[in-house]
Amino acid sequence: MRLRRLATGTLSALALTLASVGTVTVSATTAAANPCGFYETHSDAYYNHCTSDGSHIVIEIDDWGPNSERCVGPGVTWIGSASGVDGAWYTGRTC
Repeated sequence: MRLRRLATGTLSALALTLASVGTVTVSATTAAANPCGFYETHSDAYYNHCTSDGSHIVIEIDDWGPNSERCVGPGVTWIGSASGVDGAWYTGRTC
């Protein structure tokens, strides 16, 4: 009886540990797919405003001509074709 309790407790602890590791892996994969700030895919350029306060910010976009500005909210915003955008960054202002 005592051995059964020990085995059950050990297996429960192992299951909790594995569940926690699985959660971290899923979160890390999502973060790698959509990093904060400017990023590109093969064909598109995006800006991911990572925030938990719901703020909207002004970003400056280097789009091979005079730079443009755009107000973006939380999450991922498509900012153009990857061939037409060289980068984007937070200007320090909200909108």
